[in-house]
Amino acid sequence: MIVKLKRNTVEQDVKDLISQLEEEGFEIHSSLGQTYQVFGVVGDTAKYDINRLYAYQCVDSVLRIQEPFKKVNRKLKSEDTIIKVKDVEIGGNEIVIMAGPCSVESREQVEIIAEKVKAAGAKILRGGAYKPRTSPYSYQGMGLDGLKILREVADKNGLLVISELMDKDHIGQFEEYVDIIQIGARNMQNFALLKELGKSKMPIMLKRGFSNTIEEWLMSAEYIMAGGNENVILCERGIRTFEPMTRNTLDISTIPIVKKLSHLPVIIDPSHAAGKWDLVESLSMASVAAGADGLIIEVHHEPEKAFSDGAQSLKPKKFEELMVSIRKIGKAIDRKIN
Repeated sequence: MIVKLKRNTVEQDVKDLISQLEEEGFEIHSSLGQTYQVFGVVGDTAKYDINRLYAYQCVDSVLRIQEPFKKVNRKLKSEDTIIKVKDVEIGGNEIVIMAGPCSVESREQVEIIAEKVKAAGAKILRGGAYKPRTSPYSYQGMGLDGLKILREVADKNGLLVISELMDKDHIGQFEEYVDIIQIGARNMQNFALLKELGKSKMPIMLKRGFSNTIEEWLMSAEYIMAGGNENVILCERGIRTFEPMTRNTLDISTIPIVKKLSHLPVIIDPSHAAGKWDLVESLSMASVAAGADGLIIEVHHEPEKAFSDGAQSLKPKKFEELMVSIRKIGKAIDRKIN
């Protein structure tokens, strides 16, 4: 990192700063100018909190030239990470499709949807058993019973299960009943939860927060990997902007940016980004074309009666049509879609 000093700084303050950095194992390279002075700090600065330096009166600004994330960094691992979940590989040449209802409402509902998405080409059944809702009066999910339904129905249809975890006390339940743990946007920076997931060996799909930068998102993934769990999948689900025409703004640019910065797979959630079912197909096609490793899509056979997010859920027939469209894109870019 580069430290720029203020003009007319007290020499002793500078010596104290350099001495402290050297004690912490860094090597200092100074550069003197007529009106200012800068010096480079060489060493493993990724874990160093640069805000500490502003406690010194002589410091004007600090520029980090090494990313603060290490394990997720492509500089550490140049080849793409492929997350293997039973017979499904996420991050390889195949674009993996996850589909299902926003919320588990009943066994019958999940059975109908699972059969349809499986037939259309999905490999992973999504569904919320514990639902984080903005309003405390909205449907909160079936809890453990919902997880059991997802597991039984998925096994019957030859699908894997992904569901959202909200509480670290439920990790044991999820390790028993699901194949991939989803961490939602609201919990992206729940660091206590991320640390616990670092102790697990379960694949974790980490969604980007509503208003978080890409670096903050990657740092949250770093929490999980630093704990020992390297089975991390990133999921872009749209960010909050000033635009009211969509529920969120899908940041397609995250795909090439994250692929450049990190070796982790990237999944796109067009349903939560759009908030409207008629936008999901276009956003899905754009995501596949941009290099996404998979999609997670909400599907409901009766969206008008859905307990949550009916407006952004595709009916099974529309999901079939979507799969046809993205297969064409996949063929054009030489990537497989089931």
